Amino acid sequence: MRAALRSPVGLASAVLLALLVLLAVFAPMLWGDRAAAIDTDALQQGASAEHPLGTDQLGRDILFRVLVATRLTIGLALLATVIGVGTGLLLGSLPAVLPRWAARIVTSAVNIAVAFPGLLLALFFAVIFGTGTVGAVLAIAFAIAPSFARLTQTLTAGISGRDFIKAARVCGVGRFRLLVRHVLPNIAEPLVINATLAAGAALTSFAGLSFLGIGVQAPSYDWGRLLGEGLLRIYLSPASALGPALAVVLAGLAFNLFGEAAAAAAGGRRRWRGKPVPHHESTVDDPGDGLLTVRNLHVTFPGGITPVRGVSFTVHDGEMIGVVGESGSGKSLTALAVSRLVEHPGSVTADRLDFDGRPLRSIPDRDLGTRLAMVFQDPMTSFNPALRIGRQIAEVSEVHQGLSRGDALRKATDRLRAVRIPDPGRRAGQYPHEFSGGMRQRAMIAMGLMGEPKLVIADEPTTALDVTVQREVLKLLARIRTERSAAVLLISHDITVVAQTCDRVLVMYAGRIVEELPTDELFTAARHPYTTALLAAVPDLDTDRDAPLAVIPGRPPEPGEITAGCPFAPRCPLAEERCRTEEPELSALSDGHRVACWKSEKELALAATGGTR
Repeated sequence: MRAALRSPVGLASAVLLALLVLLAVFAPMLWGDRAAAIDTDALQQGASAEHPLGTDQLGRDILFRVLVATRLTIGLALLATVIGVGTGLLLGSLPAVLPRWAARIVTSAVNIAVAFPGLLLALFFAVIFGTGTVGAVLAIAFAIAPSFARLTQTLTAGISGRDFIKAARVCGVGRFRLLVRHVLPNIAEPLVINATLAAGAALTSFAGLSFLGIGVQAPSYDWGRLLGEGLLRIYLSPASALGPALAVVLAGLAFNLFGEAAAAAAGGRRRWRGKPVPHHESTVDDPGDGLLTVRNLHVTFPGGITPVRGVSFTVHDGEMIGVVGESGSGKSLTALAVSRLVEHPGSVTADRLDFDGRPLRSIPDRDLGTRLAMVFQDPMTSFNPALRIGRQIAEVSEVHQGLSRGDALRKATDRLRAVRIPDPGRRAGQYPHEFSGGMRQRAMIAMGLMGEPKLVIADEPTTALDVTVQREVLKLLARIRTERSAAVLLISHDITVVAQTCDRVLVMYAGRIVEELPTDELFTAARHPYTTALLAAVPDLDTDRDAPLAVIPGRPPEPGEITAGCPFAPRCPLAEERCRTEEPELSALSDGHRVACWKSEKELALAATGGTR
């Protein structure tokens, strides 16, 4: 609601809705008698200073009647909306709790109803229920219900395949409780927004029925009935018809525009969630400020799922840091959090999260988009396949730097040339599917270079590329670092790639950093059992081809499965009782080398000697 009110359209429509509510409440009390007063000396008069909209066939003031009719018009529209939305919500939710055969019947009935235009359905139900207020309300309500039921079915189906729904089923949660407790709360927002839009449609539809004579009947009156009466003499006194018509238009716009503003705010809401979630305080020694300073970073999702738990690190100017770990260790989510790209309902909190000397949350999107570049894992899904490469790259400078379309396209072509794409002018006019995998990845890097990035976050940029192309991409990142003095945060599954290209390495497991050390010490001084296991699992030319490949037994825990103790303990050959009950914090072994393990440095060194090459 607050986000919708921040937009001019949302604020204006909210003010208009508030005025309508005030009129609906107070107009009958203030002007009800004057609206009903019959004046035989002023029958069917035109607009005048005394009667701005003229009078009707009984000499009653049309302006006061329009104001008083606000209560009945808005009230009936909202009543029809409530009945229609409630019916639609019931029909849309039933397939989730009924047996499969019954669910198919309900779904088929809804699909058939949706195929008919809403106004046609309203007229059909109006004939069935008869003329009058009750019939019109039910007609509008049942005309709204099918489309709302279809929306509910679609949203319910989209949420039913999520892991937390599967987990609830495994825990024995019944269908009805699953629907009420887990499904409906997660689809409430789009339903509420569409209900607001439905209210606007109900208001105009109700006015239409009354205008046709099958809605509100005399002596009651609403805007539609007043419009019908005014239309009979529109050529003699246009104001008598324009008054109620204008009321219908303004009220319909108020509901529809507020619904659209709320939808836009919901789609573009701030991804940063400022309200902190409970978590333990980090005991990591502060290694000082840098270009990017992260202290005690947590990323939490509904249900208490915390995939990133207390991550702390620093990236200095011109430094290249590697982040390694198995899938699900929290590497990419950490990168998204420091890029302010964690989507709702994710919650990001940190004791400190500073970029270039400023709190990340206070940096405007325009500034952040030019100083921080994100290279995603799969450029084929990151690029829009329906738009040309040059157009997509140029959009960065149009949005963040205010360049014209032509200047931005010329800059995009120059950036494609900078990342060594041949014939960049021609390539800028091609579509993503016309690029090879390596060229798409270089084009993604070119997009990041449209600004003047001080930090480039590369999320597994060499995934699915052959070793030759992989080498070219890594050389390109190294060249960007050298030529532009930009820092690079490289995320990778391949620990040897990180060892060859980075200054420092962060090893992540189960959402936490378990070891941090310089890469030139990686093969000689790695101490954490997980790090040494990763190194042992990488074959080289000396690996015995007759022996089975080294693997890490077991699997990483899911974020919701992490309990007390060290998460690596079930897979660790050095685990003892304390490892299963208490989780160790990162502690310094030497300058620039930190390890999270209960074993002493001597024990870890002894184990590493036998566990790595």
